[in-house]
Amino acid sequence: MLKVKRALISVSDKTGLAEFAKGLKKFNIEIISTGGTAKLLRNSGLSVKEVSDYTGFPEMLDGRVKTLHPAIHGGLLAVRDNSKHMQQIADHNIGLIDLVIINLYPFEKVIQKKNVTLEEAIENIDIGGPSMLRSAAKNFKHVAVVCNPERYKNILEELDANSGILPDRLLVNLAVEAFEHTARYDGIIYTFLNNRLKNADFSSLPRDLVMRFSKVADLRYGENPHQSAAFYRESESLNGLAKMKQLHGKELSYNNILDLNNAVEVIRDFTQPAAVVIKHNNPTGVAQDSDLSKAYKMAWSCDKLSAFGGIIGLNRKVNLKTASLIVKSGFMECVIAPGYEAKALKALKEKKNLRVMVFDFKAIKPNDFDFKKVKGGVLLQDEDRAQVSLKDLKAVTKKKPTKAQLESLLFGWKIVKNIKSNAIILVKGKRTVGIGCGQTSRVGSVGIAINKAGKDAKGAFLVSDAFIPKVDNIQIAAKAGIKAIIQTGGSIADKDVIQEADKRKIMMITTGVRHFKH
Repeated sequence: MLKVKRALISVSDKTGLAEFAKGLKKFNIEIISTGGTAKLLRNSGLSVKEVSDYTGFPEMLDGRVKTLHPAIHGGLLAVRDNSKHMQQIADHNIGLIDLVIINLYPFEKVIQKKNVTLEEAIENIDIGGPSMLRSAAKNFKHVAVVCNPERYKNILEELDANSGILPDRLLVNLAVEAFEHTARYDGIIYTFLNNRLKNADFSSLPRDLVMRFSKVADLRYGENPHQSAAFYRESESLNGLAKMKQLHGKELSYNNILDLNNAVEVIRDFTQPAAVVIKHNNPTGVAQDSDLSKAYKMAWSCDKLSAFGGIIGLNRKVNLKTASLIVKSGFMECVIAPGYEAKALKALKEKKNLRVMVFDFKAIKPNDFDFKKVKGGVLLQDEDRAQVSLKDLKAVTKKKPTKAQLESLLFGWKIVKNIKSNAIILVKGKRTVGIGCGQTSRVGSVGIAINKAGKDAKGAFLVSDAFIPKVDNIQIAAKAGIKAIIQTGGSIADKDVIQEADKRKIMMITTGVRHFKH
């Protein structure tokens, strides 16, 4: 149990501080404070002692040194039931500090500013604040430490209920919270400086991986109803799906967010209106058209059976025509788009269970990492952002493509990297007509894509996420009427595969880039 007699207050975020300090004064708690905080409290009619008056030493070095003093840290770190400690602080006339209210320079907020300079970032690295938090938290049996303004109400309630005394259980919780706060703060600083200052000769991947996440929401359930799940955002910034907002429908599940993420990944690369339907983290159909409603209709029509209960991704503001098609599509889990016209949103809200999400695609942080959890660690890699343009393509068969045919093949190439390997898709113009994915053999995926396409396979172009290893793939494609193939190339069987394509009068293009997705 801690009887609070003296409090030290030094905060950057002054939300609710004046009211809190007035509450402390009701218990005759002496307040010492620094600069701007002291000024705010005085303007609120409170009696405050400046830290420089308390320590007998002025602030210096543009405020870099003000609380780094034995009069402060001695008062925080002295163990009350240690006679040697108490004798030493008495010999040096150091007073005890029972309550510390600290929050830190807004480093996280500052580094999110566009074109922030290194100098500005460094000046917002707090030194005294974390030191006081750690000193107080280390001595939690005798000092209460508050780093979160949301705690103010709780502190006053405890003081009121216990006649100015704080219970041990609260002191422990506050200390753990303080150490969590300083660990997170240091992690943000490390990540920023590592990215800004790292030597160009080093790997682009960090030596030490520091990841901090803050909970956004508890989810309906995990991959299965018996699994609990939650959605966390990167603590260092607010980007990506953490900025997504729900306009209608029941709460999201774990699988919903996975599928929403893949929907965004598939269509984010398209500059023209595009649509995708995702099912179990794979597209069932993708299309591009100058008319968004036509793009959606083609994407949904690619595989109507698999599209049932899927997630819809659109890269344009949704109009009423597109919304009406979605309403008529049967049961769909979610739709995500940059915005919705008022009439379109009203129409979509008629579907009770449809989750309607709005998301600005510009909220995606460039050059992000991709990582996957494995037992005992994580695997980290750069995102697959490899771009292929017309000039990168190599025609390897006797039959050469037209520009329009190359553009159709590139349309498919943009999509295939977001489909589970082995991935094969069939395209016509700017729409998919068949998708084969997640198979243990490439020829198996070819067969599935052709089967999905049905009659549409005839005259379609085949897109492979990696090289074609055997001629059987070409033979099956030729039998279905495939007219062109785009693939990575580089297999030891390239010569035989190309000869088979020539024999079957199939045009073949290689990219030199592989797009496996596991």
